[in-house]
Amino acid sequence: MSGKIDPIPQGASPVTPHLVVRDAAGAIAFYAKAFGAEEVFRMPGPDGERLIHAEIRVNGGAVMLAEEAPEMGIRSPQSLEGTPITLHLYVADCDAAVERAAAAGCEVTMPPTDMFWGDRYARLSDPYGHSWSVATHQRDLAPEEMQEGMLAAFSGGADCS
Repeated sequence: MSGKIDPIPQGASPVTPHLVVRDAAGAIAFYAKAFGAEEVFRMPGPDGERLIHAEIRVNGGAVMLAEEAPEMGIRSPQSLEGTPITLHLYVADCDAAVERAAAAGCEVTMPPTDMFWGDRYARLSDPYGHSWSVATHQRDLAPEEMQEGMLAAFSGGADCS
């Protein structure tokens, strides 16, 4: 190879989610069914079974996956009993995307709702312990308008987080 190597590989995002899951092969199949993910590649470990690395694309965005390896300190949300991270997915039709994900096995933790910041928004939990939010942007709002909407929403006791 000659020439300068780009520190960020061609087509990669500077920030890429990297999910740890139990059963990475099953997760790849699930994300294809639930979110239309396309597999880019997978790399089995020395045992030929456990996937040590894989990449999928969801709506054109890269998501990396690795199989849980507790002996190496690599744990899934199932081992950690939850996750503080949510993957946010913008789609053309929030309701249809949530319906598809629910039919595939996601739990709908917040149904599609028109939100004060201008998006139709929902939250899901997948069978691998990862949280997802799904949104369709509906209105462009100035920060002041979002602030007013937030104050109005919270004054009514609504949970708009």
